[in-house]
Amino acid sequence: MHVPVMLEEAVEVLVHRSDGCYVDGTFGRGGHSAAILDRLSERGRLMVIDKDPEAIAVAQARFGHDARVVIKHGSFSNLAAHLQSEGLGLIDGLLLDLGVSSNQIDVAARGFSFGREGPLDMRMDNSQGATAAEWLHAASEQEMSTVFKQYGEERYAKRIARSIVAARVTAPLATTTELAQLIAEASPGADPHKHPATRVFQAIRIQVNRELDDLDHALAMATDQLSLGGRLVVISFHSLEDRKTKRFIKSQEKNDPFPSKLPVFDHQIKRRVRSLGKWRASEVEVKRNPRSRSAVMRAMEKIA
Repeated sequence: MHVPVMLEEAVEVLVHRSDGCYVDGTFGRGGHSAAILDRLSERGRLMVIDKDPEAIAVAQARFGHDARVVIKHGSFSNLAAHLQSEGLGLIDGLLLDLGVSSNQIDVAARGFSFGREGPLDMRMDNSQGATAAEWLHAASEQEMSTVFKQYGEERYAKRIARSIVAARVTAPLATTTELAQLIAEASPGADPHKHPATRVFQAIRIQVNRELDDLDHALAMATDQLSLGGRLVVISFHSLEDRKTKRFIKSQEKNDPFPSKLPVFDHQIKRRVRSLGKWRASEVEVKRNPRSRSAVMRAMEKIA
């Protein structure tokens, strides 16, 4: 069962109007959505979005009867189009709980885990798009090396990419355990406390699902989609996501591009948003749910 991370903190910051309109851009299994709905009146609205058809099925079963809920299969990167299709205007809050869910990791057939043998799939939306196996078979050595380095911060990116290219000459990589073993053999100085395939599997997952591109698109439109006082809450699980979110909020806090050496008074800066802070999971939550250890939550509020 998927355990939502920083549930109380996220919903407390996000929901500031009981009759407002909110979006849960990563429904998962509905933990955050249920908590949001508990705070909404009969006039409140909630749009839930997810790439995963299984998540959408869960959303229909749990909340399909609730007149306040609109369910959308797709990416939060298409937020504006989703809102427009339902005739909704500006929203009072957007929640993005990034990364892969426990349900996806724990099901071997989804191919996300190197600890469970399954097909090399890794698609969050497994109804369309190229699988991890297909990408590994078609990508060049340079492309793979770049992805492993940038998205996984993998020390042995070049060695691993070279090994994959050599192996696929005989037969395409087909299973998670097959790939994990190849990575382990190509990683001579791996961290003894972490499986050598951890970073590469993360990188492939991000590549296959265009996770960072989706985040860029969503952040680019977030401020314009929020009403005055509206809030954005982002929960990240690795530095790449958190760094993008942090930089975006800072850029929105200083909206006017003054020359770097020009002396400017604070009252001359027309800020569109204000940061509401940064949170990490409590020690109690980390003990209860170890996967929350790496989580960082950031939030902002639109003020102009």
